[in-house]
Amino acid sequence: MSDMSMAIGIEAPPAGLAMESVSFDHRGQALLHDVTLTLSGAGKTLIMGPNGAGKSLLMRLAHGLLQPSRGQIRWPNGQPRQAMVFQRPVLLRRSALANLTYTLKINGEPRAKRRAKAMEALQRFGLAALAKRPARVLSGGEQQRLALARAWLIGPEVLFLDEPTAALDPAAIKAVEDAIEDFHRRGTRIVMTSHDLHQARRLADEVIFLCSGRLVEHSKAETFFSAPCTAEAQAFVKGELVW
Repeated sequence: MSDMSMAIGIEAPPAGLAMESVSFDHRGQALLHDVTLTLSGAGKTLIMGPNGAGKSLLMRLAHGLLQPSRGQIRWPNGQPRQAMVFQRPVLLRRSALANLTYTLKINGEPRAKRRAKAMEALQRFGLAALAKRPARVLSGGEQQRLALARAWLIGPEVLFLDEPTAALDPAAIKAVEDAIEDFHRRGTRIVMTSHDLHQARRLADEVIFLCSGRLVEHSKAETFFSAPCTAEAQAFVKGELVW
């Protein structure tokens, strides 16, 4: 996670994100082409597309982990607090509890309050019984919930999630999706990649659809799933191969 500024809660709608003609090249190959889009409000945006479409790359650019080769990425209303949860969470070689108390420490939380706040977050995400267990031996679903608990402690205005339920069983998927809804109810702007059409139907307010590194559609979820405008999106929604 990047920005670690402490936050008690979210008092105002998150700042909007504006991408203007954003492209990204790697070793002479163009991976993302001339993407222009705006995200505003406190909705849930699902970034979708076939493998290799540029979904994770677009998210990393939005979060500031990468810089575009061309174009601009701006937060016109000011840089928000933000956090990112990866498909494979980056966890410290410490207990589940210590992963959270360390986050509080680097945020300047007084030592006397860290354990209680960390335990409260573990309880919220159903991990209290695993507080003393090494974080890296937790199951995939438990690790994702720990990463979400860590993000919860910093009160992000924008939460980026990169395929957070990939390879998880149905119960773990539901637990993660419930946690995402908790963030959203608190006012957090959700931006998430997923290849799962059923999950996107459950969660999305709007969909960004990428194909071959290009922005093909950006529309309300209801419109995208009922009447996609392009042949690529129509094929994707039907479950067909998209090249």
